[in-house]
Amino acid sequence: MTRTAYRTCPLCEAACGLELTVTNDRIVAARGDREHVFSHGFICPKGATLGQLSDDPDRLRRPLLRRGDRHEEVTWEEAFAAVAAGLRPLLDRYGPDAVALYLGNPNVHTMAGGLYLSPLLRAVGSRNIFSASTVDQMPKHVSSGYLFGSPFAIPVPDVDRTDLLLVLGANPWESNGSLATAADFPGRLKAIQARGGRFVVVDPRRTRTAEHADEHLFIRPGTDAYLLFGIVHTLFAEGLTDLGRLAEHVTGVDEVRELAQPFEPETVAATCGIPAPRIRGLARELAAAPTAAVYGRIGTCTVEFGTLTSWLVDVVNVLTGNLDRVGGAMFPLAAHVRASSRGGRGFRTGRWHSRVRGLPEIKGEFPVATLADEIESPGDGQVRAFITVAGNPVLSTPNSGRLDRALAGLDFMVSVDPYLNETTRHADVVLPPTDAGRKGHYDFSFLGLAVRNFAAYSPPVLPPDPTAMDECDILARLTALATGGDVHAQLLASALDRAAAALGRPAAELRDLVQGDHPAERLLDIALRIGAYGDQFGARPDGLSLSRLRAEPHGVDLGPLQPRIPEILQTASGAIELCPAPIAADVPRLHAALDRHPADLVLLGRRHLRSNNSWMHNVPALVKGRDRCTLHLHPQDAVRLGIEDGAEAAVTSRAGTLVARVEISAKVMPGVVSLPHGWGHGVPGTQLTVAAQRPGVNSNVLTDEYATDALSGNSVLNGIPVAVTPLPGSTVR
Repeated sequence: MTRTAYRTCPLCEAACGLELTVTNDRIVAARGDREHVFSHGFICPKGATLGQLSDDPDRLRRPLLRRGDRHEEVTWEEAFAAVAAGLRPLLDRYGPDAVALYLGNPNVHTMAGGLYLSPLLRAVGSRNIFSASTVDQMPKHVSSGYLFGSPFAIPVPDVDRTDLLLVLGANPWESNGSLATAADFPGRLKAIQARGGRFVVVDPRRTRTAEHADEHLFIRPGTDAYLLFGIVHTLFAEGLTDLGRLAEHVTGVDEVRELAQPFEPETVAATCGIPAPRIRGLARELAAAPTAAVYGRIGTCTVEFGTLTSWLVDVVNVLTGNLDRVGGAMFPLAAHVRASSRGGRGFRTGRWHSRVRGLPEIKGEFPVATLADEIESPGDGQVRAFITVAGNPVLSTPNSGRLDRALAGLDFMVSVDPYLNETTRHADVVLPPTDAGRKGHYDFSFLGLAVRNFAAYSPPVLPPDPTAMDECDILARLTALATGGDVHAQLLASALDRAAAALGRPAAELRDLVQGDHPAERLLDIALRIGAYGDQFGARPDGLSLSRLRAEPHGVDLGPLQPRIPEILQTASGAIELCPAPIAADVPRLHAALDRHPADLVLLGRRHLRSNNSWMHNVPALVKGRDRCTLHLHPQDAVRLGIEDGAEAAVTSRAGTLVARVEISAKVMPGVVSLPHGWGHGVPGTQLTVAAQRPGVNSNVLTDEYATDALSGNSVLNGIPVAVTPLPGSTVR
């Protein structure tokens, strides 16, 4: 029997709608849903392989238990009994900080990540929390926290209505957006040009986005803060600032003017590599455009001054009057979120510090760059057990070779993951969630970052596997090991209490109205109904609920972004605090680095449309074709170093050495080499057959765990000094 089903793609941030062909309870084809209110039929190669990903023969479908040097399938009861036996004695003897938890990127693609992770973290009670955020986006959370009072108040470019978009360190033609959910980002960029607007890309690589831009400016890696300060200097010096309606909601403008004084374009040009006249020109164009937005992403975060750069992105948006303005940088409002009330406690960091290096807590977690320290260093509070949820830090974190060795010395490890990968091979117990087609999907994270407000829910499209477990249920069982009781029931009761307080109605009355077949669906129903567009449990009949979304398989359009200041502000002052003291205190460090002698060669990462970090390389359709894990080297550097195209070369940093095949390319600027991240497969103990045939090399062997952004703890993964040397006897392949 063949049928059609619809769901949101869970494989990247774009939140595209998929039309699935299901035959005999297997997903046999996937294409873009042409009626989807947000993606309008767009699909990338990853989404087209959803069925292949679900049917991957290497995907784990039963729990694994380590016995000796092998992993063997066991029952779920045996697996959870082993987790209890492994964790409980360590918690009782050494306390909660003896257990570290790592949350990987895929958590933001699941309902379990949005609903059940926080209860698990609270139940374990450890301060040793780590996540992929500190190798990705923490600087943006920190700068937003200081500016707006909440680390989750992240403005996104209103790409559908802007006249000028300045893109820094982002490649949305291949990523389809990051911290900016925009299905068919390439189409949206083309639309800017079609309506007479422009987009400009600043990047050390000529990415696919740069190739389609109206202008591409090469910039030295890690120097975006200098460019942005040069723009800010020009805005003040030439009287181009105009805050518009934000003027009454902003403090610290004069202080920012003072901070920008030493960074005139003529001073910063030599450091960033962009001529002073062009820096001034960018400032004038941003100020003069009818609408404009500055958008910075991973290339602006994974650098030494990531938080300063992320802050300056929004400083420019504020000073040109383009923050919270149609066509500028705006704040989405997701359906599961209640509109904020003005004012709050503000944002702070460093409520506690890591044991070994004394690094401050940021947003409830430590930088993953210090995870190996906490495992290797003996003494009170040493990490002895490790829980990973949907993460592969052995490939994705700095000096990952050191972390790989550290994991081998743990007393106990449990992983919630569908694969036996480079990290989970160390686990004593592996708990695999069921595949995407058998569980519901709602984007708790990405709907709050969408460039147009919409909502969509995807019920399971395949029948449940009676021998498998949904990830929500796995996390609930893990939580119950620490707290006892029925975790699903506890979360439902808490959600009903919050709803009752918000609506002024008895929780028992609301309980009878809650809908949903699974506990996660019931929690979602409550959030939707009391959210900004919700039906308020019947008080607003045309509002949203789970049943309304289930009846709209192509999603519900909630309209373009709307101004949200001052309502969204959660600073203690109730204003945009443009010059936070911690930010201002870090500016002298940036200024002191102006005269630093640049390294001869520095390493960058790069993104490919068919990859998403380390977890898409076991699907044949996504890895076929030419080798993508090559070292890009500029022709001038190749001649200087005596390296031919196709030859192998050793790449060495402070942290380690690897050997990669060289691909000579003018798409990187001189002095820059580039490797994609997420590769390095085929190590013993893994079960990734396809990935092992094209293993590539792990670029994070080269990244340095001691190089971090001071304000956010984010690892410096771009601009790593390296030496590249030809291998004696290496032949061109």
